[in-house]
Amino acid sequence: MNTLYTDGACSGNPGPGGWAWVDVAGPWASGSENPSTNQRMEIFAALDALRVYDTGPVTIVSDSTYVVNCFRDKWWDGWQRRGWLNAAKKPVANRDLWEPLINLYLARRDEIAFRWVKGHGTDPMNNRADELAVAAALTQRGRVTSGS
Repeated sequence: MNTLYTDGACSGNPGPGGWAWVDVAGPWASGSENPSTNQRMEIFAALDALRVYDTGPVTIVSDSTYVVNCFRDKWWDGWQRRGWLNAAKKPVANRDLWEPLINLYLARRDEIAFRWVKGHGTDPMNNRADELAVAAALTQRGRVTSGS
């Protein structure tokens, strides 16, 4: 089981954004987008993590209720049934990221789990993902490593 902590950050909202994921076994990656929003970066972090970890069981640990609740409460199901409209009948924000993330999830739903963690707290892995996302937002440069 791979456990990946994800986070997104934005300097302003919208503004320069950064995302990151960290594997508890050591590898991590980060990247950026400008302009962006915090929510976009939260989604992108989970999407990139699942693209990299494309086989086997994965738990995505996120401090984003936006990401976690989408899967826990199956928001995606309603969005798809309504033609990518939200409950207020408005276009789903960030569909360009949600759609590939949801498709990855649906193709591997028995292997992928999402878990919420309190942000800016005492979890060192969540704090590390946050540090990397903030650095990517500030520098507008991503980084990748294969170890700790």
